[in-house]
Amino acid sequence: MLCNLCPRNCNTDRDKAVGYCRMTNTLKISRAALHHWEEPCISAENGSGTVFFSGCNMGCVYCQNQDISHEGFGKEITIERLAEIFLELQQKNAHNINLVTPTHYAPQITDAVKLARENGLSIPVVYNTSGYEKTENIESLEGVVDVYLPDFKYISSDTAQRYSFCADYPQVVKNAIDTMVKQTGPCVFDHDGIIQKGTIVRVLVLPGYAGEAKKIIEYLYTTYGDDIFISIMSQYTPCTDLEKYPEINRRLTQQEYDDVIDFAVELGLENGFVQEGESASESFIPPFNLEGV
Repeated sequence: MLCNLCPRNCNTDRDKAVGYCRMTNTLKISRAALHHWEEPCISAENGSGTVFFSGCNMGCVYCQNQDISHEGFGKEITIERLAEIFLELQQKNAHNINLVTPTHYAPQITDAVKLARENGLSIPVVYNTSGYEKTENIESLEGVVDVYLPDFKYISSDTAQRYSFCADYPQVVKNAIDTMVKQTGPCVFDHDGIIQKGTIVRVLVLPGYAGEAKKIIEYLYTTYGDDIFISIMSQYTPCTDLEKYPEINRRLTQQEYDDVIDFAVELGLENGFVQEGESASESFIPPFNLEGV
């Protein structure tokens, strides 16, 4: 079957070759472990049971996880093994199963989640995505995913094309998030403040693009109000060779980030998360060492 799971529509037979995502149809992951650096309502005290999938359908030039997203590091596993990994993370008291860059493996993940639930998986499933998703793919995940954690990277087609080669991203991500919110409804938390259902949208502030981040936040808040949470992120770190992109070959300044936060507060945003400055560090990027695989 030819793969057109994501908006790239690369039409590749991934049983025989790799798609735009650089992956075949065989599941490949690089790490499955407790992760403590997500939003507080996701990581909480015990950590999020995070599974990092190899490959990516975005291919951003500044990707912090380039070893797995661009270079394809990881280990091939079966659907049955993925289901076992979910259960092992639950046994480690993870608050949820956190699927990172899952788009190109959505059908296999669906099968693994169903199998794991048949064998006792009871914690929420978080779909941690770039936001570059077809609405059909999100619709197929109803009843499988409890919490959506999409990025909203760009609201300008020119910016999206320059850094991620997808000029259609702004409209695609708007459609995807709309489908997510309709599917999950407003955010629901347990008595400990850990999210059980809903949508949290991440806005990564790029250096020099505070104005674009403001437009994204304004769009999200005016469209969804308090039904979603908005996570405003300062962690951008230039880890790759950005010689061709000198304008983003630096870290975000505190002033740039504070300016975005001040805008969000003035807008009336209350359901949100902010990051401390030290999050912009390579030490916050987990080691992709096949732990838990």
